[in-house]
Amino acid sequence: MIELNQVTAFQQQTRVFDQLSLHIGYNERVAILGPNGAGKSTLLKLINREIYPVERAGSSLKLFGHETFNLWDLRAKIGFVSQDMQEDYTPYTSALDVVTSGFFGAMGTHAHLQPSDEQTARARELLTQLGMGVDEQRMFQRLSTGQKRRLLLARALVHNPRALILDEPTSGLDMGASLSLLSLMREFCHNDRAMIITTHHIDEIIPEIDRVVLIKQGQVVADGPKAEVLTSEQLSQLYQTQLQVSEHDGWYRCWHG
Repeated sequence: MIELNQVTAFQQQTRVFDQLSLHIGYNERVAILGPNGAGKSTLLKLINREIYPVERAGSSLKLFGHETFNLWDLRAKIGFVSQDMQEDYTPYTSALDVVTSGFFGAMGTHAHLQPSDEQTARARELLTQLGMGVDEQRMFQRLSTGQKRRLLLARALVHNPRALILDEPTSGLDMGASLSLLSLMREFCHNDRAMIITTHHIDEIIPEIDRVVLIKQGQVVADGPKAEVLTSEQLSQLYQTQLQVSEHDGWYRCWHG
């Protein structure tokens, strides 16, 4: 599904990746773990075509087998949710319009982008499924952080995408909202679809995720099955501090010690 081969990429004047290679297959569920500044968000921006890699011989970035991709088609195949999107979203957009804007890849409502009756019905269906059916006319800025994240999740799901990408999904959420979002993520995985999350909290890694990639300073330092990668030794090396890891029913936790 996603193939990065010897990719070099910059954020403004900073080189984040230098010849990074990473492949993620169809229907894989992957967590990308690393400290702040490791390159997690930059990796997602590459996948989402917000930034582009340096063109050079032997380097390529393919999505669904193609190096070039129509952005409309890409948005229909991959749903994307991030805290940056939440912070940048147009504040005076109604909840319903936030969801329907996903059909157009827009960040708010525009006169020339009017949803069809079918698209509006789909948006209302998702709002109901995510427990926000009664809030469809509320303005985005008046919603709680957890409600905003649910709205952006509904927006990402309008096309029934093959993959869902979440950048630090529970960042800024209280415990109740975090547990609710993690439950929704698990439901998405039950339909045998792909998921990629970036995080530096291993308690965000739901049991359905079976592969973990550790990155540090723009390089992959470990990649494999969750049980083999989420170990005290591996995470202690990643974060340069002594950590202990435990597992229970597919959930992992970590503490200093």
